[in-house]
Amino acid sequence: MYTVHAIRYATREGLRGQHFLGYDDTWAEPHPTAYYVWLAVSDTRAVVLDAGLEPDRAPAAIAFDCTPHEGVASLGIDPADVDTLVLSHLHYDHTGAAARFPAARRVVQRAERDYWTGPVAKRITREHWLRSESDLATVLAPDRLDLVDGEAEIAPGLSVHLVGGHTAGMQLTRVWTARGWVVLASDAIHFTENLEQDRPGPILHSMPGIYAAYDRIRELADSAELIVPGHDPQVMDRFPRVGPHAVRIA
Repeated sequence: MYTVHAIRYATREGLRGQHFLGYDDTWAEPHPTAYYVWLAVSDTRAVVLDAGLEPDRAPAAIAFDCTPHEGVASLGIDPADVDTLVLSHLHYDHTGAAARFPAARRVVQRAERDYWTGPVAKRITREHWLRSESDLATVLAPDRLDLVDGEAEIAPGLSVHLVGGHTAGMQLTRVWTARGWVVLASDAIHFTENLEQDRPGPILHSMPGIYAAYDRIRELADSAELIVPGHDPQVMDRFPRVGPHAVRIA
């Protein structure tokens, strides 16, 4: 059984039209976004979900509260002691601080690795700003890389599940807690609103995959309140605060 935290390390002001697919009359309304990493702690281990981004490599619009590894350390976990880093996908804002967890095995879906290191991603202009060659070299270094295919138990009570949609190898993390099964959806849903309105965001690899991911998220979580989106500022209001930049999900 794990205790699960969300750590908000940064925020960005944005517009609704940047975050939801399709144009409507709400396009220009303010719609802030938040940047998170997640921490799952049991009696025997600490697992970090996504690595986040370093301030010196972030776009100017992103305002940092702390670095991801400082956020983890604020909850009493030394980043150097983290033995497992689950990477939901390989976009720059989820891999940029992976080197701050030097002892961790990196858990990545094989489909995600193959897409970003293959010939197609290099030909898609949009992908150029979502990828970082230096981050990929760090994350995919073979000495600490654990490639998985589909669903895999990483440890008792903690598993990953390939859903795709947002990226070719997007994966969810399911964690057993005192409140039941929590699903850390990361960017399979950026905001709770994606799921509630059945409306994708604009950055996607497969539209059918997006909707299949929404269904799988609901199947894996024990309740809607235990589904945690990847960039929703409301996460910080939905759960009890345990520090200036962290909440306890369960």
